[in-house]
Amino acid sequence: MKLQAQVLDKSEVHALIEKVIGQLKHLQGGAVEESCPIGIISMENWEWPQGVGLFSLYLYYRKTERADIKQYLIDWFDRRMAEGLPSKNVNTMCPMLTLSFLAEETGRADYMELCREWAEYAVKEMPRTEEGGIQHVVSGQLNEGEVWDDTLYMTVLFVSRMGLLLKRDDYLDESIYQFLLHLKYLTDRRTGLLFHGWTFNGRHHFAEALWARGNSWYTAGLVDYLEMLELPKSVERLLVSALEQQASKLAELQAADGMWHTLLDDPSSYTETSATAAFAYGILKAVRKGYLPASYGEIGMKAYNAVVSKIDADGVVHGVSYGTGMGRTLQDYRDIPICPMPYGQSMTLLMLIEGLEN
Repeated sequence: MKLQAQVLDKSEVHALIEKVIGQLKHLQGGAVEESCPIGIISMENWEWPQGVGLFSLYLYYRKTERADIKQYLIDWFDRRMAEGLPSKNVNTMCPMLTLSFLAEETGRADYMELCREWAEYAVKEMPRTEEGGIQHVVSGQLNEGEVWDDTLYMTVLFVSRMGLLLKRDDYLDESIYQFLLHLKYLTDRRTGLLFHGWTFNGRHHFAEALWARGNSWYTAGLVDYLEMLELPKSVERLLVSALEQQASKLAELQAADGMWHTLLDDPSSYTETSATAAFAYGILKAVRKGYLPASYGEIGMKAYNAVVSKIDADGVVHGVSYGTGMGRTLQDYRDIPICPMPYGQSMTLLMLIEGLEN
């Protein structure tokens, strides 16, 4: 595969974005055998990878006001709604974040009604763990008693967004509680990084994996959350402190080429592109918004350039790990196969769009 050289100016970034989007829309299976109840490679399914892709496309639409991108999003949701939606869970909630923006922008009552229904389910009916944590229920697995770090990105961002739209303080309060509870149980106090998951059934962190993509969901999601809401100052202070603690350790663990390993503290595990892209997005945006000191910008740009080097001439993002369940051993993470994935394209797209702000 022929990889891209470093992108130097905004016209080149836009051209690269077009290639990345083209591949996002048309990725097909074949690189690995799908093992998920709902396929997570093709964009023609309703699951979390597609949800991340939709949101990245929406942000590019908002940046460029491209009518064709907006129409793609509308057509995508209309096709899925005509087909019938999957059951509600943490991961299938992910596309709803983009739909909430489209509902507001288009004024379509059917979009808003769907958003209301799913948000109410997330807040009032979605299974909970001890202490009221959102149980990480996914397609095909209940994961009873478990909280995972990616829940915040997949579900809680949508809950907070609907709290704003509907002026529902109970939704906003729930989003704050979930961020704080996940921090309470997932933070590794030695490093400031997050464990992949915690179970109240046995009260442990499974393999104690400091998994890169899970951490990057938190970095990217937290920065978007801080931008989205006007939080109580005490909560904002705590979340920003946690972000800087995490970023400080990430700076220490960043590989010489700008990437991060799929197990952040294990240099023998492979470097992983989707996590590196989401870290770059979160760090660069946090610096721009003033959540992190300017000194972190260098770390973010080093990661940015590393990810660009993983994009081939056709816009395919390489070095992305397949969907990753909760590992019972650290070797489980090292053994996850690598193949192009929608979220690899999407997290790279988020990073490239943020790069246009600098």
